Amino acid sequence: MTVYTDVLRYRELFANLFRRDFQAKYKGSALGVLWSLLNPLILLLVYFVVFGVVLKRQPIVHYPLYLLAGLAGWIFFSVSLQASSRAMIDSAELIKKVKFPRQLVAFSMVATQTVTFAVMTAILIVLSLVFVPAGRTTVWLVLPLAVVFVGFVAGMALLAASLNVLYRDIEHILTAALLPWFFLTPIIWSSAKLGGHHKLLDVLRWGNPVAPPIYAMRDTIWLGHLPRLADVVYLLVAAATALVLGSLVFRAVDDRIAVEL
Repeated sequence: MTVYTDVLRYRELFANLFRRDFQAKYKGSALGVLWSLLNPLILLLVYFVVFGVVLKRQPIVHYPLYLLAGLAGWIFFSVSLQASSRAMIDSAELIKKVKFPRQLVAFSMVATQTVTFAVMTAILIVLSLVFVPAGRTTVWLVLPLAVVFVGFVAGMALLAASLNVLYRDIEHILTAALLPWFFLTPIIWSSAKLGGHHKLLDVLRWGNPVAPPIYAMRDTIWLGHLPRLADVVYLLVAAATALVLGSLVFRAVDDRIAVEL
């Protein structure tokens, strides 16, 4: 699939786009790229205080770790989608003037957010090693799961970026949808603690493409267990589907991107 192999073929250009986006994110700040470490720490701390202390309702063992493990994946997913949806529009001048694989613009946004996701994951691994000693052999499985999740997010980001060029409502729909989507995802709550309503819980789990990946990654960090096979298979299928769908939609609109911008 040349849509994705172009990242390797044009790796120098991709690296330049990544550096541009990454440096622009912290341009003019005193701490510069150190914010890539501080931002995830601040985010995790704020969510922990709000949901883990102030609004804590469910008696979940190691609830702060449960909460933060879910938030890491969600923050990466939601911020990547929002940033990528505007990627091509914000780079309109570059796209009009220079001929290059335009999908690299969206992927550079995902790469920028991947740095924060990697830092968050590293922090969670350390916390898991400290508080869940029984899982010291399985916690490392979160790394390949996270890589597959990045693939899923990259496919979704390319899809959002491509569609938003033609239909500018996409970015606004995403903004409106992400808040209720967050609360419908098992991040601050656990389906195991909600008795009854099994059909509804099944819909929330399997009808939400973010839920099984979060379950799979969180099981290795929070419980120190092997992830459920169903969640891993779901993540693999979701990543493959997102990458294929993103590629197909991008190919369909590629010739119209420069005209529509």
